[in-house]
Amino acid sequence: MVALKWLERHFEELICCTCLVVIAVAVFAQVVARYLFQVALHWTEETASMAMVWAVYTGASLCVRERFHIRIMVAVKSLPERIGRPIIILADCMWALFCVFMIRVSIDYLSIFWRFPETSPSLGINQFYPQTILVLGYALMLIRLIQTYVEWYRNGAEGLPGTLTEDGSDPIVDDEAHI
Repeated sequence: MVALKWLERHFEELICCTCLVVIAVAVFAQVVARYLFQVALHWTEETASMAMVWAVYTGASLCVRERFHIRIMVAVKSLPERIGRPIIILADCMWALFCVFMIRVSIDYLSIFWRFPETSPSLGINQFYPQTILVLGYALMLIRLIQTYVEWYRNGAEGLPGTLTEDGSDPIVDDEAHI
């Protein structure tokens, strides 16, 4: 149970850090191969670009979980709470609908890769597998957005959803300290 809780809390970080390591190793290998051995490694560019896409989509989910996503909270917090709360909820509902829409479009996109397999030129892998990040990324963003509201509701639905409490603490992180 503790391992699952840890994985739920650090899943995006694990993928992002792994992808950054893959990018660094691929780029370093290409530099060493070119300048020391005068050989071009064709797989490094593809590997680094696929890892970059995975890092971006999982990083977006991480930003949702940590509430670092783009939002003009200064303007919303300057409004009275009775006006700011519906604006945040409406914006998050639109965001959730966008995620659902993108999941659906991504599934259609992946079905094309499944029916008509296309292999990457250097690595020779089916493009279906690296492209699954589209569905996974938007699904993770949607899950993290829903988790934000579940936590907000559990903590009494005070203040604006997805913001820190009045004393500056984060209820999600504070709950983790009690494990």
